[in-house]
Amino acid sequence: MVLTGADAAERALPRLVLWCVPVADLGGVARHVLDALRHGITGWRIVVLCPEGALAEQLRAQGAPVLTGPVSPTDGAAAATRAIRRTLKRLRPDVLHTHLAFADLAGIAAVTGLRSGAGRRIRVVSTEHGISGVRGYYQADALRAQVKAAAHRTRLLRTDRVIAVSASTAQQVAAQWGSGRKVTVIRNGVDDVDPAQRPTTGLRVLSLSRLAPEKRIDQLVRAFALVAAEHPAASLTIAGTGPEGHSLRRLVASLDLTGRVDFPGHIDAGSALRGHDVVVQLSVWENLSYTLLDAVAHRVGVVATDVGGNCEIVPQQCLVPAEDLPAVARAITAQGTEVAARPPASGRMDVAGMCSAIANAYGEVTA
Repeated sequence: MVLTGADAAERALPRLVLWCVPVADLGGVARHVLDALRHGITGWRIVVLCPEGALAEQLRAQGAPVLTGPVSPTDGAAAATRAIRRTLKRLRPDVLHTHLAFADLAGIAAVTGLRSGAGRRIRVVSTEHGISGVRGYYQADALRAQVKAAAHRTRLLRTDRVIAVSASTAQQVAAQWGSGRKVTVIRNGVDDVDPAQRPTTGLRVLSLSRLAPEKRIDQLVRAFALVAAEHPAASLTIAGTGPEGHSLRRLVASLDLTGRVDFPGHIDAGSALRGHDVVVQLSVWENLSYTLLDAVAHRVGVVATDVGGNCEIVPQQCLVPAEDLPAVARAITAQGTEVAARPPASGRMDVAGMCSAIANAYGEVTA
């Protein structure tokens, strides 16, 4: 094959991808975006379109190209579709990469009929970060859920590649949206950190999540009461904010745990992990939890429910049923005090591996 001068120049330049991310605040999806943009996707230029907020500010601080506009669910589908289409016409990228279901639907509507700067059809990639397999906590009523599922089945026919952050998420895509043939699993990447020198006395337990019913932190508090009865120096830190804050404080008082349970609000996750022995996460559902990934990277003990992608992060000895309080308490004690029982740090994907896999997916859909 002989390349013309224009073809050679085009291939020499990194191709352009527009990432549409419909979140303003920092969380799991924002973490994924920030890590990927900081490392870079080899061979590709990434521009992020997101709402104004903490994510946009962090991207600017990293020196990443970012555009802001009305692309969040609170802006509505029509406004988001118009904003994405305007940006696509302006940038004419090779690939539109949407994150989360709202952007997936708005993006596929916006890209229709548009061409890249090279005159080719703009390829569409979507990453699914969170599809719950438990109805009632995260999903809409039955009728709206059916309508949304039908919309996703239709847009998948026009999507070139779906990336799922875990095998569990890929299974939910197939089960709820009826298509698994275009799904590639690329797990969130987390780099190892140097293990911290931890306290040799006491048992410091940590919860790092939103204070919401689906996180079942009340079950953690009840299990911790059993741990505290056996370990007088044990303590529990419940970090984060949310609607369950007041009821959790009342529960702590009713169990006579005041002074042994701390509610610091938002805290730096890295510092918190370095100062604790075991992380507990009894969620109703998780796709691929950054909290658990970070805990393993920090060589911290983990106790979690066997839901979603948790079994892809930690071994079976870390997984417990949330309703079995004695089992949760035993696991907390074992993971907090027995270093050999903790999940191994090897075998996980790092940020470089995640970015390389994304680059491979782009290369395949644009080949």
